[in-house]
Amino acid sequence: MEDIKDFVNYLANERNYSQRTCTSYNRSLKEFRTYIDSLEGGVTWQTLNTDMIRNWVISEMDRGQNPKSVNVTLSALRSFYKFLLRYKRVVQDPVHNLQGPKKDKYLPSFVKESDMNRLIDGDYFPEDFEGQRDRLILLTFYSTGVRLSELVGINLADVDLAQCQLKVTGKRNKQRIIPFGRELHDAFSGYIALRHAHTADSEEQALFLETTNGRRITKGKVEARVKQYLSLVTTVKRRTPHTLRHSFATHMLNHKADLQAVKELLGHESIATTEIYTHTTLEELKEMYNQAHPRA
Repeated sequence: MEDIKDFVNYLANERNYSQRTCTSYNRSLKEFRTYIDSLEGGVTWQTLNTDMIRNWVISEMDRGQNPKSVNVTLSALRSFYKFLLRYKRVVQDPVHNLQGPKKDKYLPSFVKESDMNRLIDGDYFPEDFEGQRDRLILLTFYSTGVRLSELVGINLADVDLAQCQLKVTGKRNKQRIIPFGRELHDAFSGYIALRHAHTADSEEQALFLETTNGRRITKGKVEARVKQYLSLVTTVKRRTPHTLRHSFATHMLNHKADLQAVKELLGHESIATTEIYTHTTLEELKEMYNQAHPRA
């Protein structure tokens, strides 16, 4: 297990992987280590071969494991063997050319434009500090496509009202700049004025605050408020911050935004990740066609 421990430390300290990813890879590798320990012949990381890993994949699928879960372990193994090769702890990589099981088809859920407009433009939000904070949270998600962790991490200094741009820190501590429009500019301005009045003596740098203690808002509070307000206007099953991120991307592409531009705004490393939203748009077009065409 010492190799796994060294690898996880390497990811955290040298590659700046998130704690969540490090924990996931650590768990996956330890579970896989249990599997190779059960094989005959005293298999080690040095003697593990592609057929053994392929047999593990087959056995996992036979017992009903989700393809996504199997692919997470394979991803952990690929990164692990790159580490072992780099530090000359093995001489070959048995995972390099191994294909994982195909993932289940996944289309992200999103809120209709009309429902988002009804929520943002309606009178659902109280006029007090908390209500204006909550409205700004939903508007920020929908106007910029930021992730939950990115929104919670925003500081006052990250909001540039003069340039209408927002700095966020994403996965692996990568920062990006996101432009925003007049509506979000005015919402930021109004909220920041309320925030200063509400916490005049506070040294807290976070943009979004809890009302009870003047500290940075928690992810749990944001998730609860997003679900609460989305429930007022939509019946989609998933009513989360990520649903608003999906909505941002889908609606941008519906209005002819360039795919590469949406990729940069979302902070995706690969354009293949962004392309899933083009599939969503296609599904929406198919639905409209089937409803409207007399011979569909």
